Amino acid sequence: MKRNFDIEKVARAIEADFGEKLPDIRAALAEVKAGTGKDSRITTPEQILVRQAREKSGLTQAEFARSIATPVATLRDWEQGRFVPPGAVTCLLRLITKHPELTEELA
Repeated sequence: MKRNFDIEKVARAIEADFGEKLPDIRAALAEVKAGTGKDSRITTPEQILVRQAREKSGLTQAEFARSIATPVATLRDWEQGRFVPPGAVTCLLRLITKHPELTEELA
């Protein structure tokens, strides 16, 4: 199913809400608009944030999960969009995205 919306306008609104640039958001929105993508799933801003924070920290899923005191299965669920991280975790992920060195202090 194709959806009709302006990718750039939606991307800017999401980035404004998150308070930062989300490099993968335009590609994710293009998939949504075309009705394509992995299993036709929708990539959420929260998924992008979780992946972005982990990647910027340079840690594996297991290492990152340990550093934020979260079971690795939960982290996978967040990254794959099965569940949305709680608000406090989202706040922590935003901080880690801007300051990846925080994961060293959390360990």
